[in-house]
Amino acid sequence: MEGSNSKVNEAIKYIKAFRGCIFVIKLGGEIVLDEELIQAITREVVLLHEAGIYPIILHGGGPAITETMEKLGKKPVFINGLRFTDEETMEVVKMVLLGKINMEIVARLNNLGAKAVNLSGKSANLFIAEKYKPEGRDLGQVGRIVQINTDLIHLLLKHNYIPVVAPIALGDNGSSFNINADTAAAELAIAVNARKLIILTNVDGVKDKSGALISELSSVKAEKLIEEGVISGGMIPKVKACLRAIDGGVERCHIIKASPESLLQEVFTDEGKGTMFTGEREKNAGS
Repeated sequence: MEGSNSKVNEAIKYIKAFRGCIFVIKLGGEIVLDEELIQAITREVVLLHEAGIYPIILHGGGPAITETMEKLGKKPVFINGLRFTDEETMEVVKMVLLGKINMEIVARLNNLGAKAVNLSGKSANLFIAEKYKPEGRDLGQVGRIVQINTDLIHLLLKHNYIPVVAPIALGDNGSSFNINADTAAAELAIAVNARKLIILTNVDGVKDKSGALISELSSVKAEKLIEEGVISGGMIPKVKACLRAIDGGVERCHIIKASPESLLQEVFTDEGKGTMFTGEREKNAGS
């Protein structure tokens, strides 16, 4: 009984601390394909909302896009981990992200009693982007966000709606740009002055050289682990998104493995669940 009371007291402490704050929650594309998991996560998002927190969901959809392209007989092409997005691929991206994933998340939230709204980065000029050509490589309709207009987001939050955003941005002459979802989530978190950016994915978090989970990570230490190759592959854009958000004023960023109650454990308990990023410099670590 005493242990149970302790957990309740922890939860109350964090509910009081976070009431009225904005959280940007990024759902990885692999999560939205798991029906049982997405149902659990949407329940937890509704609980956060009922506790007085303002969640904004931004979702990916890479695996579903790839699956749909292959069904249509189109082979996906990746350059340095980024999807080459020609006009045909862009149509598939919009069809999957907006026509399927976004609508399904919104439907689940609304079925649980929330008021969720379908959005893309093109809604009310939320994300304005330009063509992104890393190291001069042409990736087609892949963009880099250059401006975010948050008026609609704040209006929805004020009236207790939960925005659900697909990472498609507005380009010149009404064109569409495919945006990396981790990057979009970080930029959105900065723009809305979010208290937290939470990236839900299919891995536990950041691990050290021995494979042990790192529960708390300073910006300097994270950058060092990237340089040493300890942080590699698909974890790099997630970590860089967290570093960008921290640098832009977001207080705390988290990378956690999505599982039932993982979101609640990370937000409402002292021990947390995955890796939490702080803006502390290395000299202050441990103090």
